[in-house]
Amino acid sequence: MSRRQIEITPDLMLRAYRAGLFPMAEARGSARLYWLDPEMRGVLPLDGFHLPRRLARTVLNGEFEVSCDTDFPAAIGMCAAPAPGREETWINTEIEALFIALHHMGHAHSIEVREGGRLVGGLYGVTIGGVFFGESMFSRVRDASKVALVHLVARLRLMGFSLLDTQFITGHLAQFGTLEIPRAAYKALLAEAVEQPPAWDAAPDPERLRAEIRALRSPAPEGASSAPTPSDSR
Repeated sequence: MSRRQIEITPDLMLRAYRAGLFPMAEARGSARLYWLDPEMRGVLPLDGFHLPRRLARTVLNGEFEVSCDTDFPAAIGMCAAPAPGREETWINTEIEALFIALHHMGHAHSIEVREGGRLVGGLYGVTIGGVFFGESMFSRVRDASKVALVHLVARLRLMGFSLLDTQFITGHLAQFGTLEIPRAAYKALLAEAVEQPPAWDAAPDPERLRAEIRALRSPAPEGASSAPTPSDSR
């Protein structure tokens, strides 16, 4: 007798995220999802983000048009699509459909980066309380995904978020200050952050947003720690 499979619904996804789990498939064509709970978790401290000077100029010079939640299906579709150096993906069709459902529920969001009207970069993730669970990002031209990440961090700071979960740490994320922390420390942070009132704003005041991006170039206050403590782009 085969083991009964539990139906994965958007509500089950939210409960799993609150517990520190997240889903992945082995490949785009895979029909099975796996729940992951890594021993070491990637987090990007919002008060310890490192914004290089050249990238700050790129973000602020108007070369790219950046928006939020204007085309979530396109953003996750681009994350799932093959790209040079990443011919396979962990985002199968079930994951794609579940996240689109979470988007309609107000729990999944995207940052889109366009050049000349064409979608060239972006990212998406899940929000619960004061946590942004980063899922995936894509780039079709230089710096496009980095611009999306800078905008995400600036927006999360403006909205009072306390935890940016990157799930894993990569070389790409490490350059911005991403850290690895033990599972127990992550779950202590998570337990506090998910209880914050939700504060997602898809269209913050443009001048406040630009000011917050400029503030990312400022050094952290004296005595502040870049590592998150209880009271972060795979």
